[in-house]
Amino acid sequence: MKKRPQDWINLIIGIWLFLSPWIFGYAYMGHAWNSFLFGALVTIFSVFALYDRKAWEEWINTFIGIWIFISPWVLGMVINSVMWNHWIIGILIVAMSATSIREAQRQARAETA
Repeated sequence: MKKRPQDWINLIIGIWLFLSPWIFGYAYMGHAWNSFLFGALVTIFSVFALYDRKAWEEWINTFIGIWIFISPWVLGMVINSVMWNHWIIGILIVAMSATSIREAQRQARAETA
């Protein structure tokens, strides 16, 4: 089964999100847990998607991406670089996951035709 580049990109994004509290210097702030937890989850689900592709992994990553995008407002983040980091990462996760979902649906249609 061919591995999709989007899954590799989401894996890298998940690792980046997990490490970003140290990179941007907010590892000891209250909302760093958001990056740690959801960075780890994106990484885990991306690894699952690389080795046993199922649609649910991509859907979970899509919902995580939406959360990452809105979390600066919900959690009251005030550091501009942290907010932009979350917005960009959220958009990228949703885009990569949606592209993977679309490709999987297209492939499933082609196999049944």
